[in-house]
Amino acid sequence: MKLLATIKTKATAKALELKSWASKKAQEWRLCERMTPLWGKVKALWVRIGQKLRPRERFKQTKAYTKLQSMTPFRRRMTIMLCGVFLLLGLIFGFNQLKNLMIKHFIAGKGAPPAAVSTMVLATSEWQPQLSSVGNIRAFRGVELSTEIGGLVQAVPIKSGMDVNEGNLLIKLNDASDVAQLNSLKAMSDLAKIINERDRQQLAIQAISKNVFDTSKADAKSKQAQVDQQIALVAKKNLKAPFSGRVGIVMINPGQYVNPGDKLVTLQTLDPIFVDFNLPQSNAEQIQVGQEITVTTDAFKDVIFAGKITAVSPKVDINTRNIQIEAQLANPDKKILPGMFANVNVKLGGPVQLLTLPQTAVTYNPYGSTVFIAKPTGKKDKQGNLTLEAQQVFVTTGSTRGDQVAILKGVDEGVTVVTSGQLKLKNGTPLIVNNKVQPANSPDPKPQE
Repeated sequence: MKLLATIKTKATAKALELKSWASKKAQEWRLCERMTPLWGKVKALWVRIGQKLRPRERFKQTKAYTKLQSMTPFRRRMTIMLCGVFLLLGLIFGFNQLKNLMIKHFIAGKGAPPAAVSTMVLATSEWQPQLSSVGNIRAFRGVELSTEIGGLVQAVPIKSGMDVNEGNLLIKLNDASDVAQLNSLKAMSDLAKIINERDRQQLAIQAISKNVFDTSKADAKSKQAQVDQQIALVAKKNLKAPFSGRVGIVMINPGQYVNPGDKLVTLQTLDPIFVDFNLPQSNAEQIQVGQEITVTTDAFKDVIFAGKITAVSPKVDINTRNIQIEAQLANPDKKILPGMFANVNVKLGGPVQLLTLPQTAVTYNPYGSTVFIAKPTGKKDKQGNLTLEAQQVFVTTGSTRGDQVAILKGVDEGVTVVTSGQLKLKNGTPLIVNNKVQPANSPDPKPQE
Protein backbone atom coordinates (compact mmCIF):
# COMPACT_ATOMS: atom_id res chain seq x y z
CA MET A 1 0.00 0.00 0.00
CA LYS A 2 2.90 2.35 0.68
CA LEU A 3 4.10 1.71 -2.85
CA LEU A 4 0.69 2.64 -4.24
CA ALA A 5 0.73 5.82 -2.18
CA THR A 6 4.20 6.65 -3.49
CA ILE A 7 3.08 6.05 -7.07
CA LYS A 8 0.03 8.23 -6.42
CA THR A 9 2.21 11.02 -5.03
CA LYS A 10 4.58 10.89 -7.96
CA ALA A 11 1.72 10.73 -10.44
CA THR A 12 0.09 13.71 -8.71
CA ALA A 13 3.38 15.66 -8.95
CA LYS A 14 3.72 14.78 -12.61
CA ALA A 15 0.12 15.79 -13.25
CA LEU A 16 0.66 19.13 -11.50
CA GLU A 17 3.85 19.63 -13.50
CA LEU A 18 1.93 18.80 -16.68
CA LYS A 19 -0.79 21.25 -15.66
CA SER A 20 1.75 24.01 -14.98
CA TRP A 21 3.53 23.41 -18.28
CA ALA A 22 0.31 23.17 -20.28
CA SER A 23 -1.09 26.33 -18.66
CA LYS A 24 2.08 28.21 -19.45
CA LYS A 25 2.18 27.04 -23.04
CA ALA A 26 -1.52 27.57 -23.49
CA GLN A 27 -1.13 31.12 -22.26
CA GLU A 28 1.76 31.66 -24.68
CA TRP A 29 -0.09 30.13 -27.58
CA ARG A 30 -3.35 31.85 -26.67
CA LEU A 31 -5.07 28.49 -26.17
CA CYS A 32 -6.06 28.92 -22.52
CA GLU A 33 -9.74 28.96 -23.31
CA ARG A 34 -9.40 25.60 -25.10
CA MET A 35 -7.31 24.02 -22.34
CA THR A 36 -9.63 24.99 -19.43
CA PRO A 37 -12.46 22.56 -20.29
CA LEU A 38 -9.95 19.81 -21.04
CA TRP A 39 -8.17 20.33 -17.74
CA GLY A 40 -11.53 20.28 -15.90
CA LYS A 41 -12.32 16.88 -17.33
CA VAL A 42 -8.84 15.55 -16.47
CA LYS A 43 -9.14 16.92 -12.92
CA ALA A 44 -12.60 15.38 -12.41
CA LEU A 45 -11.32 12.05 -13.68
CA TRP A 46 -8.36 12.20 -11.34
CA VAL A 47 -10.63 13.06 -8.38
CA ARG A 48 -12.81 10.05 -9.12
CA ILE A 49 -9.74 7.86 -9.32
CA GLY A 50 -8.48 9.33 -6.05
CA GLN A 51 -11.80 8.75 -4.37
CA LYS A 52 -11.70 5.15 -5.40
CA LEU A 53 -8.16 4.74 -4.07
CA ARG A 54 -8.71 6.32 -0.67
CA PRO A 55 -10.78 3.71 1.11
CA ARG A 56 -8.55 0.78 1.85
CA GLU A 57 -11.56 -1.30 2.66
CA ARG A 58 -12.84 -1.09 -0.89
CA PHE A 59 -9.53 -2.21 -2.21
CA LYS A 60 -9.29 -5.02 0.27
CA GLN A 61 -12.66 -6.28 -0.92
CA THR A 62 -11.48 -6.55 -4.52
CA LYS A 63 -10.32 -9.75 -6.22
CA ALA A 64 -6.98 -8.10 -6.99
CA TYR A 65 -6.22 -7.65 -3.31
CA THR A 66 -7.24 -11.21 -2.57
CA LYS A 67 -4.99 -12.46 -5.35
CA LEU A 68 -2.09 -10.30 -4.10
CA GLN A 69 -2.47 -11.69 -0.61
CA SER A 70 -2.39 -15.22 -1.94
CA MET A 71 1.01 -14.58 -3.51
CA THR A 72 4.34 -14.98 -1.82
CA PRO A 73 5.86 -11.74 -0.43
CA PHE A 74 8.53 -11.60 -3.13
CA ARG A 75 6.09 -12.15 -5.96
CA ARG A 76 3.68 -9.62 -4.46
CA ARG A 77 6.39 -6.94 -4.36
CA MET A 78 7.43 -7.67 -7.92
CA THR A 79 3.82 -7.41 -9.15
CA ILE A 80 3.26 -4.07 -7.38
CA MET A 81 6.58 -2.75 -8.75
CA LEU A 82 5.76 -3.75 -12.34
CA CYS A 83 2.32 -2.14 -12.10
CA GLY A 84 3.93 1.08 -10.85
CA VAL A 85 6.48 1.05 -13.66
CA PHE A 86 3.81 0.49 -16.31
CA LEU A 87 1.70 3.29 -14.83
CA LEU A 88 4.68 5.67 -14.83
CA LEU A 89 5.57 4.79 -18.43
CA GLY A 90 1.97 5.36 -19.47
CA LEU A 91 1.98 8.81 -17.88
CA ILE A 92 5.26 9.73 -19.63
CA PHE A 93 3.96 8.49 -22.99
CA GLY A 94 0.72 10.42 -22.56
CA PHE A 95 2.64 13.57 -21.63
CA ASN A 96 4.82 13.37 -24.76
CA GLN A 97 1.85 12.71 -27.03
CA LEU A 98 0.00 15.70 -25.60
CA LYS A 99 3.07 17.91 -26.04
CA ASN A 100 3.52 16.85 -29.69
CA LEU A 101 -0.16 17.38 -30.38
CA MET A 102 -0.05 20.90 -29.02
CA ILE A 103 3.15 21.75 -30.95
CA LYS A 104 1.60 20.53 -34.22
CA HIS A 105 -1.53 22.54 -33.51
CA PHE A 106 0.56 25.65 -32.91
CA ILE A 107 2.60 25.18 -36.11
CA ALA A 108 -0.53 24.52 -38.17
CA GLY A 109 -2.08 27.71 -36.85
CA LYS A 110 0.98 29.75 -37.82
CA GLY A 111 0.99 28.55 -41.50
CA ALA A 112 3.98 28.16 -43.85
CA PRO A 113 7.07 30.24 -43.04
CA PRO A 114 7.69 33.19 -45.39
CA ALA A 115 10.34 32.91 -48.12
CA ALA A 116 12.74 35.68 -49.17
CA VAL A 117 12.65 36.34 -52.93
CA SER A 118 13.50 39.04 -55.44
CA THR A 119 10.84 40.35 -57.81
CA MET A 120 10.38 42.62 -60.80
CA VAL A 121 7.42 44.15 -62.60
CA LEU A 122 6.86 42.54 -65.98
CA ALA A 123 7.24 45.12 -68.77
CA THR A 124 7.69 45.20 -72.53
CA SER A 125 10.99 45.93 -74.25
CA GLU A 126 12.04 46.43 -77.85
CA TRP A 127 13.13 43.14 -79.39
CA GLN A 128 14.81 42.63 -82.75
CA PRO A 129 13.70 39.24 -84.17
CA GLN A 130 16.75 37.43 -85.48
CA LEU A 131 18.29 34.07 -86.20
CA SER A 132 21.67 33.22 -84.72
CA SER A 133 24.36 30.97 -86.08
CA VAL A 134 28.11 30.53 -86.24
CA GLY A 135 30.14 30.82 -89.40
CA ASN A 136 33.57 31.00 -91.00
CA ILE A 137 35.15 33.99 -92.68
CA ARG A 138 36.20 33.41 -96.30
CA ALA A 139 38.11 35.72 -98.63
CA PHE A 140 36.25 37.36 -101.49
CA ARG A 141 38.98 35.88 -103.68
CA GLY A 142 41.76 33.69 -102.37
CA VAL A 143 44.31 31.43 -103.99
CA GLU A 144 47.60 29.64 -103.34
CA LEU A 145 49.76 30.69 -106.31
CA SER A 146 52.19 28.35 -108.08
CA THR A 147 53.94 28.14 -111.45
CA GLU A 148 53.17 25.78 -114.31
CA ILE A 149 56.82 25.14 -115.02
CA GLY A 150 59.92 24.77 -112.88
CA GLY A 151 62.94 27.00 -112.80
CA LEU A 152 65.41 29.03 -110.81
CA VAL A 153 64.01 32.01 -108.92
CA GLN A 154 65.59 35.19 -110.29
CA ALA A 155 63.75 37.93 -108.34
CA VAL A 156 61.08 38.30 -105.66
CA PRO A 157 59.86 41.94 -105.87
CA ILE A 158 57.18 41.53 -103.14
CA LYS A 159 57.30 41.48 -99.34
CA SER A 160 55.21 39.59 -96.81
CA GLY A 161 51.81 41.18 -96.18
CA MET A 162 52.08 43.58 -99.13
CA ASP A 163 48.96 44.80 -100.93
CA VAL A 164 49.30 44.28 -104.69
CA ASN A 165 47.20 45.15 -107.71
CA GLU A 166 46.08 42.90 -110.51
CA GLY A 167 48.97 42.25 -112.92
CA ASN A 168 51.80 43.12 -110.51
CA LEU A 169 54.85 40.86 -110.76
CA LEU A 170 55.16 38.61 -107.72
CA ILE A 171 57.95 36.13 -108.55
CA LYS A 172 60.25 36.04 -111.57
CA LEU A 173 62.01 32.85 -112.71
CA ASN A 174 65.18 32.76 -114.79
CA ASP A 175 63.97 33.10 -118.40
CA ALA A 176 67.12 34.24 -120.22
CA SER A 177 67.24 31.24 -122.59
CA ASP A 178 63.52 31.48 -123.24
CA VAL A 179 63.77 35.17 -124.09
CA ALA A 180 66.67 34.46 -126.46
CA GLN A 181 64.61 31.77 -128.13
CA LEU A 182 61.74 34.24 -128.37
CA ASN A 183 63.93 36.82 -130.12
CA SER A 184 65.08 34.18 -132.59
CA LEU A 185 61.51 33.18 -133.35
CA LYS A 186 60.49 36.82 -133.74
CA ALA A 187 63.26 37.33 -136.32
CA MET A 188 62.12 34.29 -138.26
CA SER A 189 58.53 35.48 -138.05
CA ASP A 190 59.47 38.92 -139.37
CA LEU A 191 61.36 37.32 -142.29
CA ALA A 192 58.38 35.11 -143.09
CA LYS A 193 56.07 38.15 -143.10
CA ILE A 194 58.41 40.02 -145.48
CA ILE A 195 58.58 37.04 -147.86
CA ASN A 196 54.81 36.67 -147.74
CA GLU A 197 54.33 40.36 -148.52
CA ARG A 198 56.78 40.12 -151.45
CA ASP A 199 54.97 37.05 -152.81
CA ARG A 200 51.68 38.92 -152.55
CA GLN A 201 53.06 41.71 -154.75
CA GLN A 202 54.48 39.24 -157.27
CA LEU A 203 51.19 37.35 -157.35
CA ALA A 204 49.46 40.57 -158.24
CA ILE A 205 51.51 40.79 -161.46
CA GLN A 206 51.27 37.05 -162.12
CA ALA A 207 55.02 36.59 -161.50
CA ILE A 208 54.48 33.57 -159.22
CA SER A 209 51.83 30.98 -158.84
CA LYS A 210 49.10 31.05 -156.24
CA ASN A 211 50.57 27.92 -154.67
CA VAL A 212 53.84 29.70 -153.85
CA PHE A 213 51.96 32.61 -152.22
CA ASP A 214 49.83 30.27 -150.10
CA THR A 215 52.93 28.43 -148.94
CA SER A 216 54.66 31.66 -147.84
CA LYS A 217 51.49 32.85 -146.11
CA ALA A 218 51.13 29.63 -144.12
CA ASP A 219 54.83 29.78 -143.20
CA ALA A 220 54.38 33.34 -141.86
CA LYS A 221 51.43 32.26 -139.72
CA SER A 222 53.36 29.27 -138.40
CA LYS A 223 56.32 31.44 -137.44
CA GLN A 224 53.96 33.87 -135.63
CA ALA A 225 52.34 30.98 -133.78
CA GLN A 226 55.77 29.88 -132.60
CA VAL A 227 56.41 33.41 -131.38
CA ASP A 228 53.12 33.42 -129.47
CA GLN A 229 53.93 30.05 -127.95
CA GLN A 230 57.32 31.29 -126.78
CA ILE A 231 55.74 34.48 -125.36
CA ALA A 232 53.38 32.30 -123.31
CA LEU A 233 56.34 30.21 -122.10
CA VAL A 234 58.20 33.34 -121.02
CA ALA A 235 55.03 34.62 -119.28
CA LYS A 236 54.79 31.39 -117.28
CA LYS A 237 58.16 32.24 -115.74
CA ASN A 238 56.80 35.58 -114.51
CA LEU A 239 54.23 34.94 -111.75
CA LYS A 240 51.80 37.88 -111.68
CA ALA A 241 48.84 38.71 -109.42
CA PRO A 242 45.59 37.43 -111.02
CA PHE A 243 43.59 39.94 -108.92
CA SER A 244 44.15 42.67 -106.36
CA GLY A 245 44.70 41.59 -102.80
CA ARG A 246 47.19 41.01 -100.00
CA VAL A 247 50.01 38.49 -100.25
CA GLY A 248 50.83 36.19 -97.36
CA ILE A 249 54.17 35.21 -95.86
CA VAL A 250 56.80 35.10 -98.60
CA MET A 251 59.22 32.20 -98.06
CA ILE A 252 60.75 32.11 -101.58
CA ASN A 253 64.24 33.53 -102.09
CA PRO A 254 66.25 34.33 -105.23
CA GLY A 255 68.39 31.42 -106.34
CA GLN A 256 65.92 28.83 -105.08
CA TYR A 257 64.74 26.19 -107.53
CA VAL A 258 61.00 25.54 -107.67
CA ASN A 259 59.15 22.63 -109.22
CA PRO A 260 55.93 22.86 -111.21
CA GLY A 261 52.90 23.06 -108.92
CA ASP A 262 54.80 24.13 -105.77
CA LYS A 263 52.81 26.56 -103.62
CA LEU A 264 54.84 29.75 -103.65
CA VAL A 265 52.66 32.45 -102.05
CA THR A 266 49.05 33.07 -101.01
CA LEU A 267 46.96 35.96 -102.28
CA GLN A 268 43.71 37.02 -100.55
CA THR A 269 41.21 39.78 -101.32
CA LEU A 270 40.05 41.11 -97.92
CA ASP A 271 37.62 43.86 -98.90
CA PRO A 272 34.85 42.87 -99.32
CA ILE A 273 34.87 39.50 -97.56
CA PHE A 274 32.49 36.56 -97.24
CA VAL A 275 31.07 34.75 -94.24
CA ASP A 276 29.64 31.24 -94.66
CA PHE A 277 27.16 29.87 -92.09
CA ASN A 278 24.35 27.32 -91.78
CA LEU A 279 20.76 27.52 -90.56
CA PRO A 280 18.23 24.70 -89.96
CA GLN A 281 15.87 23.80 -92.78
CA SER A 282 12.95 24.96 -90.59
CA ASN A 283 14.13 28.54 -91.19
CA ALA A 284 14.17 28.24 -94.97
CA GLU A 285 11.07 30.41 -95.37
CA GLN A 286 12.62 33.22 -93.33
CA ILE A 287 15.87 33.42 -95.31
CA GLN A 288 16.12 35.60 -98.40
CA VAL A 289 18.90 37.11 -100.47
CA GLY A 290 19.48 40.72 -99.44
CA GLN A 291 18.64 40.30 -95.74
CA GLU A 292 20.82 42.28 -93.36
CA ILE A 293 23.14 40.49 -90.98
CA THR A 294 25.51 41.50 -88.21
CA VAL A 295 28.74 39.68 -87.44
CA THR A 296 30.97 39.70 -84.36
CA THR A 297 34.28 37.94 -83.87
CA ASP A 298 36.30 36.92 -80.83
CA ALA A 299 39.22 39.00 -82.09
CA PHE A 300 37.18 42.25 -82.12
CA LYS A 301 34.48 41.75 -79.48
CA ASP A 302 33.31 45.36 -79.41
CA VAL A 303 33.09 45.77 -83.20
CA ILE A 304 29.94 44.83 -85.14
CA PHE A 305 30.33 44.22 -88.86
CA ALA A 306 27.26 44.70 -91.08
CA GLY A 307 26.56 42.87 -94.30
CA LYS A 308 23.91 41.24 -96.48
CA ILE A 309 23.08 37.74 -97.61
CA THR A 310 24.32 37.24 -101.17
CA ALA A 311 23.42 33.60 -101.84
CA VAL A 312 21.42 30.71 -100.38
CA SER A 313 22.33 27.15 -101.29
CA PRO A 314 19.69 25.48 -103.50
CA LYS A 315 19.95 22.21 -101.54
CA VAL A 316 19.78 21.00 -97.94
CA ASP A 317 22.61 18.95 -96.50
CA ILE A 318 21.22 15.42 -96.07
CA ASN A 319 23.45 14.75 -93.03
CA THR A 320 22.74 17.87 -90.96
CA ARG A 321 19.49 19.09 -92.59
CA ASN A 322 21.01 22.56 -92.69
CA ILE A 323 21.08 25.17 -95.45
CA GLN A 324 24.39 26.80 -96.35
CA ILE A 325 24.25 30.59 -96.65
CA GLU A 326 26.77 33.09 -97.99
CA ALA A 327 26.88 36.72 -96.90
CA GLN A 328 29.14 39.58 -97.90
CA LEU A 329 30.67 42.06 -95.45
CA ALA A 330 32.42 45.37 -95.97
CA ASN A 331 35.93 45.19 -94.53
CA PRO A 332 37.61 48.51 -95.37
CA ASP A 333 40.03 48.31 -92.43
CA LYS A 334 40.81 44.69 -93.29
CA LYS A 335 40.41 43.67 -89.65
CA ILE A 336 38.68 40.35 -90.16
CA LEU A 337 40.71 37.70 -91.92
CA PRO A 338 39.82 34.50 -93.79
CA GLY A 339 39.44 31.48 -91.52
CA MET A 340 38.18 33.43 -88.50
CA PHE A 341 35.28 32.14 -86.41
CA ALA A 342 32.23 34.45 -86.49
CA ASN A 343 28.92 34.87 -84.64
CA VAL A 344 26.20 35.69 -87.16
CA ASN A 345 22.79 37.25 -86.48
CA VAL A 346 20.25 37.47 -89.30
CA LYS A 347 17.67 40.23 -88.83
CA LEU A 348 14.04 39.24 -89.44
CA GLY A 349 12.00 42.35 -90.09
CA GLY A 350 11.70 45.40 -87.83
CA PRO A 351 11.81 45.62 -84.02
CA VAL A 352 8.80 44.36 -82.02
CA GLN A 353 7.59 44.88 -78.44
CA LEU A 354 7.71 41.74 -76.28
CA LEU A 355 7.34 40.92 -72.59
CA THR A 356 10.72 39.81 -71.26
CA LEU A 357 11.98 38.20 -68.06
CA PRO A 358 15.36 37.01 -66.82
CA GLN A 359 15.84 33.39 -67.80
CA THR A 360 16.35 32.50 -64.12
CA ALA A 361 12.73 33.52 -63.41
CA VAL A 362 11.35 30.67 -65.54
CA THR A 363 11.23 27.09 -64.26
CA TYR A 364 11.36 24.60 -67.14
CA ASN A 365 9.58 21.28 -66.55
CA PRO A 366 8.58 18.36 -68.78
CA TYR A 367 4.94 19.36 -68.37
CA GLY A 368 5.54 23.06 -69.18
CA SER A 369 7.32 26.25 -68.17
CA THR A 370 6.15 28.11 -65.06
CA VAL A 371 6.78 31.34 -63.17
CA PHE A 372 5.71 32.50 -59.71
CA ILE A 373 3.91 35.81 -59.35
CA ALA A 374 3.68 37.83 -56.13
CA LYS A 375 -0.06 38.09 -55.48
CA PRO A 376 -1.43 40.50 -52.81
CA THR A 377 -3.42 38.73 -50.06
CA GLY A 378 -5.37 41.81 -48.94
CA LYS A 379 -3.93 41.49 -45.41
CA LYS A 380 -1.38 43.69 -43.66
CA ASP A 381 1.61 42.78 -41.53
CA LYS A 382 2.67 44.38 -38.24
CA GLN A 383 4.27 47.30 -40.08
CA GLY A 384 1.07 47.98 -42.00
CA ASN A 385 2.38 46.75 -45.38
CA LEU A 386 0.30 44.55 -47.66
CA THR A 387 1.42 40.92 -47.52
CA LEU A 388 2.19 38.90 -50.65
CA GLU A 389 1.93 35.21 -51.44
CA ALA A 390 3.26 33.07 -54.28
CA GLN A 391 1.06 31.83 -57.10
CA GLN A 392 2.38 29.50 -59.79
CA VAL A 393 1.41 30.29 -63.41
CA PHE A 394 2.11 28.40 -66.64
CA VAL A 395 3.69 30.48 -69.41
CA THR A 396 4.66 30.06 -73.05
CA THR A 397 8.23 31.17 -73.73
CA GLY A 398 9.67 32.45 -76.99
CA SER A 399 13.17 33.13 -78.23
CA THR A 400 16.04 34.09 -75.95
CA ARG A 401 18.39 37.08 -76.09
CA GLY A 402 21.36 37.21 -73.75
CA ASP A 403 20.04 36.77 -70.20
CA GLN A 404 16.43 37.43 -71.28
CA VAL A 405 13.61 35.23 -72.53
CA ALA A 406 10.44 36.38 -74.28
CA ILE A 407 7.09 35.54 -72.65
CA LEU A 408 4.35 34.99 -75.24
CA LYS A 409 1.43 33.77 -73.08
CA GLY A 410 0.48 33.25 -69.45
CA VAL A 411 1.09 36.62 -67.75
CA ASP A 412 0.20 40.22 -68.50
CA GLU A 413 2.21 43.40 -68.38
CA GLY A 414 2.46 45.00 -64.92
CA VAL A 415 2.38 41.72 -62.97
CA THR A 416 5.03 41.31 -60.27
CA VAL A 417 7.06 38.19 -61.02
CA VAL A 418 9.49 36.35 -58.74
CA THR A 419 12.95 36.42 -60.35
CA SER A 420 14.97 34.40 -57.83
CA GLY A 421 14.29 32.09 -54.89
CA GLN A 422 11.36 30.36 -56.59
CA LEU A 423 12.76 26.84 -56.04
CA LYS A 424 11.52 26.89 -52.42
CA LEU A 425 8.05 28.21 -53.28
CA LYS A 426 4.65 26.64 -53.69
CA ASN A 427 1.18 28.09 -54.05
CA GLY A 428 0.26 30.20 -51.03
CA THR A 429 3.79 30.61 -49.63
CA PRO A 430 4.13 34.04 -47.90
CA LEU A 431 6.79 36.22 -49.51
CA ILE A 432 9.40 38.61 -48.17
CA VAL A 433 10.65 40.79 -51.04
CA ASN A 434 14.33 41.70 -51.07
CA ASN A 435 15.43 43.38 -54.29
CA LYS A 436 18.91 44.40 -53.20
CA VAL A 437 20.37 41.75 -55.51
CA GLN A 438 18.74 41.05 -58.88
CA PRO A 439 19.62 38.26 -61.36
CA ALA A 440 21.36 39.12 -64.64
CA ASN A 441 18.91 40.65 -67.12
CA SER A 442 21.05 42.04 -69.95
CA PRO A 443 20.10 41.57 -73.63
CA ASP A 444 23.80 41.64 -74.56
CA PRO A 445 25.86 40.30 -71.64
CA LYS A 446 29.61 40.66 -71.63
CA PRO A 447 31.97 38.14 -69.99
CA GLN A 448 33.46 39.36 -66.73
CA GLU A 449 37.19 39.15 -66.34
